Amino acid sequence: MTAGTNRLLLQDGRKFWLNDCEAVLGIMSGLLIIGGLNVFSSSFVMAEMNFGTPYFFLQKHAVNLAGGILFLLAGVFVNYHRWRAVMPLIFGGILISLILVLFIGTTINGAQRWLPLAGIQFQPAEFAKVVAVFIEASYIASCVRAGRPCRLLNRQWFFLGAMAILIEREPDGATASIVAGVPLIMLLFSNMRKREKLWMVGLSALAGCIICWVQPYRLARIFAMFNPWADPQGTGYQVVQSLQAIGSGGLTGMGLGVGVSKYHYLPEAHTDFAFAVWCQETGFLGALVVFGLFASLVYYGVRIARAARDPLGQNLAFGLTVLIVGQALANLFMVGGWGPVVGVPLPFISYGGSSLAVSLWAVGILLNIGWKSVPSKTVMTSAPLPETDRSSRPYLRRVK
Repeated sequence: MTAGTNRLLLQDGRKFWLNDCEAVLGIMSGLLIIGGLNVFSSSFVMAEMNFGTPYFFLQKHAVNLAGGILFLLAGVFVNYHRWRAVMPLIFGGILISLILVLFIGTTINGAQRWLPLAGIQFQPAEFAKVVAVFIEASYIASCVRAGRPCRLLNRQWFFLGAMAILIEREPDGATASIVAGVPLIMLLFSNMRKREKLWMVGLSALAGCIICWVQPYRLARIFAMFNPWADPQGTGYQVVQSLQAIGSGGLTGMGLGVGVSKYHYLPEAHTDFAFAVWCQETGFLGALVVFGLFASLVYYGVRIARAARDPLGQNLAFGLTVLIVGQALANLFMVGGWGPVVGVPLPFISYGGSSLAVSLWAVGILLNIGWKSVPSKTVMTSAPLPETDRSSRPYLRRVK
C-alpha cells in the first residue's frame, strides 16, 4: 500500500463526518433526542391532570416516532426519481383527503384539519408540503433540461393553488403559506428572469396584504408582534407568556422538568411553543444548541443540493432543506416574538404525528439524493488476517 493511500485513509479517519449524509443523519438524531426530552418535560403536567398518567403524550410521541421512522426509511431506500413517477397518484390522494377533511374532518381548537384513518388522526395538509416541493422541483428541472428559463405563470400553480386553497379553508393559513411559499423561494433561486422575480416578490406581498385585510384577526396578530404587552390578556397573551418563559431560563435554565411555564401559563406548551419550554429549562445554552443544529442542517442540505447529479436532485434537495429549516425559522421567530403567532410546529421537537412523519420523510429523501451523489472509491488496504489464513494478500474495501 502506497504512502499516498495511507495519507488518504488517515485524513478520512480524522473527519468527524464521513460525508454530508452522515452529518444530516447525526443532526436529525440530535434534534429527535431533544424533541423526545422536551415532549415529556412540557406535557407531563397536562397529561397527569387530564389522562391520569404523566407518560400519555410521551407514549404517543414514541408511537409517532416509530411511524415516522417508516417514512424516513421509505425516503432513504426509494430512489427519488421513483417518487417523482408516483407523485401524480400521491397528489390525487392528498387532494381527495383535503376535500374530505372539510366534510368529515375532526375539529380541534376551531380548526378542521384532522382526518380519521384506521383509528388514528392525520393531517393531509402536512403531507401536501412535500408534494408541493416535488411539483416545483420537477418543473424547474424540466426547464433546466430544456435550456429555457422558468416562468412565474406556469401550470404547476394550478396544482399548488388547489392544495393551498383547500388548506386555507380548514382554516390553516400557515400551512397554506408554506405550500405556496416554498415553491416561490425555489423559483427565486432558479434561472427565472430577474424581471419576473421582481414581479413574483411584489405579487406575493400584495397577496399577503389582501389576506390580512380579508381576515382581520391575522392583522391583529401582526400588530401584537410589535407590542404584545398592549393586550397581554388577549392577542398578545401567547407571546407575552413565551417571552417570560424564555427570559426566566437565563444562561443555563431551570433544569429539565423544572420549568413552570407548562403549568397552564403557556398555551400549546408541547406543540407550537415547545421551544419556549426548552429555553426556560435549558437556558440560552440550550437555545444555542437548537440554533446550531438547524444552521448545520442548512449548511449540509445545501451541500447535498450542490453535489446532486441532476437538476431534479438539486432542486428537490434545496426545496426540502428550505421546507424543514423555513418552518423552524417561522416557529423560532414566533416563539421569540419576532413573528406573528402562526400554527407552525418546530420540526422534530414539537409534538405532532403528521408533522414528525413529514419531516422524517423529507430528510429521508434528502439522504437518498445525497447518497446517490457520493462517489465511491476503491482503495487497497491491508488488515490483520485470522491466524488460520496464512495468506498475506490485501483485500479491497470500499470507502465512501
